[in-house]
Amino acid sequence: MVGVPHSLLFCSRRSKLPLRLCSSSVQCFLLFLTIIRKLLLQPTWFPRLISPVFFSPSASFLSTISPLQPTPVILLKEGTDTSQGIPQLISNINACQVVAEAVRTTLGPRGMDKLMVDGRGKATISNDGATILKLLDVVHPAAKTLVDIARSQDAEVGDGTTSVTLLASEFLKQLKPYVEEGLHPQTIIRAFLPRFPKASENGQLEQLLEKCASTALNSKLIADQKEFFSKMVVDAVMSLDELLSLKMIGIKKVQGGALEESQLISGVAFKKTFSYAGFEMQPKRYDNPKIALLNVELELKAEKENAEVRVKNVEDYQAIVDAEWNILYDKLEKIHLSGAKVVLSKLPIGDVATQYFADRDLFCAGRVQEEDLKRTMMACGGSIQTSVGALTDDVLGHCELFEEVQVGGERYNFLKGCTKAKTCTIILRGGAEQFTEETERSLHDAIMIVRRAMKNDSIVAGGGAIEMELSKYLRDYSRTIPGKQQLLIGAYAKALEIIPRQLCDNAGFDATNILNKLRAKHAQGGMWYGVDINNEDISDNYATCVWEPSIVRINALTAASEAACLILSVDETIKNPRSSVDGPPGGAGRGRGRGRPHAH
Repeated sequence: MVGVPHSLLFCSRRSKLPLRLCSSSVQCFLLFLTIIRKLLLQPTWFPRLISPVFFSPSASFLSTISPLQPTPVILLKEGTDTSQGIPQLISNINACQVVAEAVRTTLGPRGMDKLMVDGRGKATISNDGATILKLLDVVHPAAKTLVDIARSQDAEVGDGTTSVTLLASEFLKQLKPYVEEGLHPQTIIRAFLPRFPKASENGQLEQLLEKCASTALNSKLIADQKEFFSKMVVDAVMSLDELLSLKMIGIKKVQGGALEESQLISGVAFKKTFSYAGFEMQPKRYDNPKIALLNVELELKAEKENAEVRVKNVEDYQAIVDAEWNILYDKLEKIHLSGAKVVLSKLPIGDVATQYFADRDLFCAGRVQEEDLKRTMMACGGSIQTSVGALTDDVLGHCELFEEVQVGGERYNFLKGCTKAKTCTIILRGGAEQFTEETERSLHDAIMIVRRAMKNDSIVAGGGAIEMELSKYLRDYSRTIPGKQQLLIGAYAKALEIIPRQLCDNAGFDATNILNKLRAKHAQGGMWYGVDINNEDISDNYATCVWEPSIVRINALTAASEAACLILSVDETIKNPRSSVDGPPGGAGRGRGRGRPHAH
């Protein structure tokens, strides 16, 4: 048609109407050449040319002219994010390295602390790797996997969480070039089987435990008081029975005072509960008392709140009130006749019951926390009763001494000499709340280390000594095997040096110089030489009593190797779209009065 120079129009046999294909002269020219080529090579294709489908604006030209178009298969929901291949592996490795950067500077005695603030504004100061990883809100799936494996180290042995994170990150960093070059991940996974040298045996158990606890406290906030607390931790663990149950060690925090005023109580201790006026008349010390553990409420309730009674005269109402008082006095009399001198209840004990017990030289405490009540039951014997009808000697607990003691600004009830099971309570003193909480976390790590050392009495030298010895061992071993595994084991050996290197970096030392000295010393047979934080040099850490249980290092290396292998074995990530996209109606923006906001 004349007058439309930059367009090309065709007429369909059916519609006899002109159809506009495109507005660009260049595209029209290319389309024309394609049609001529198809007509010359495939004459039967011409009838399809004048089909209206050919000119559909939404149809792809290439898909229309293809004689054998495959039918697309829709497998995943629209909006699903998928990524796979080498870029996916590299992305996972980078995410794990970001997690390691968050805890890298907390390693060792000179590690720094982290200040974390949650969504509610609560501040936490800590250099404990498990606490930091717990408070991190990690969203990357691969990084979450590394965090979970690192936290499992804390649950298993109580320490070494930061080491696991750093080792796994360094393993992946050393393997990243091989992944980029196309080395199959399964080849790498097969090579990652760490070999450990034999640990040292030591027969002096108590000294060994104190040195292990002292090493665990070296990197904590209370490192200056490590000798005081390491002895306390060892005494606490050794006071338990052969099961070494962690539940039998209670830790109570009392603000105020110095750290050295903390004390270890051989028995159960819990804070004085809420009490009524008659409480001060009760005795505060008993020798060899019987203990009644109750889950019974011993107070009167207002009738208007828990019952509706219709009476016709005052005598009937008085009879109901007298019946309620008689029920309460019957309970109190049964407790008194049972011979118990100490009455502990999870539920409230009212003013009438308090005065009743005071008149008969009994001690009572209501609203005792369930944890303290159960620990008292496990330590003193007996059982928690939900009624007072059968308070016999076999359901009552026993202890050698009960007393109430003033600790700082608080009053605590002590039960010492528990007969059934061995237990203890650590009462921590300190200034700020964050400081006492960090002290509790530090003691938890030390307690776990001592428990592990009692069960596995083999130790190794700390301060990066065992990692350097393993690195030297694996370097020598890698030279004896051919193939790609030689490079991979060499990369594993190089990655192990991250522990002494990071210890030097955190202390402000020259890491290259220290590591060169350590390599030379270990090559000459100095198996236990590691970083000397105090003198900015290397030293025999076994001789200087920088010890830790071998089970801690074995678990750390195993967990780090498993984490690296798990990250490398993932070649595709499929992320489903958010459920709020197609969730049920009634969410935000769909309720009554919550329409679309007006544009301003």
